[in-house]
Amino acid sequence: MALALAIVLSYLAGSFPSAIVIGKLFFKRDPRLEGSGNAGGTNAFRVFGWKAGTAVALIDLFKGFLAAAIISRLASAGPVSREGSMLLCGVAATLGHVWTIFAGFKGGKGVATAAGAVLAFAPLGFAVALAAFALTLLSSGIVSLASMAAALSLSLTLILPALLGQGQSPWLVGFGIFASPFIFFTHRANIGRLRRGEEKRFEKLALLPRLFRRLKSL
Repeated sequence: MALALAIVLSYLAGSFPSAIVIGKLFFKRDPRLEGSGNAGGTNAFRVFGWKAGTAVALIDLFKGFLAAAIISRLASAGPVSREGSMLLCGVAATLGHVWTIFAGFKGGKGVATAAGAVLAFAPLGFAVALAAFALTLLSSGIVSLASMAAALSLSLTLILPALLGQGQSPWLVGFGIFASPFIFFTHRANIGRLRRGEEKRFEKLALLPRLFRRLKSL
């Protein structure tokens, strides 16, 4: 019962529609009706500007961390290990973000919320994923591509120790197996646009190509 309660509360915490709340509260607009129509940080950034987009991303990150690090403590006396309860609550929060009960089960892509959960139970994986995200974003300016690169790098970081026989928690291996397919699934429309060359990019964030061109010109 304690674990079930923690999972339900984590789902509800993840379901908080930060992009929709900030959009309606400060801009009197609904992000689902503009841009990509997604209720996540990237579309909030695109529609409302970098300040609102950053606020949405940080809130979404905190939702995952809150579920994995704090709400999961309600299940400390249950049959699942501490690590297992953290992971299950983090997954529940991510599912809540993607399929939020407060907005017709249509939320964001789950990247920031999943990242917050990973920060709580696998900080090394979080650091590797963040580096992959930053490198890809600064190279391409495409957030969706950076998000999928981060998910893939996280999965490899969590699974590789087990494949090398170095020992790894089965919970983390299971999450590693789950993470990439899930994020790729939530980005399936983006993948289609990437294949067609239609995915939007933030040109100002693609700093590395400009830096390399300047270095070549010296």
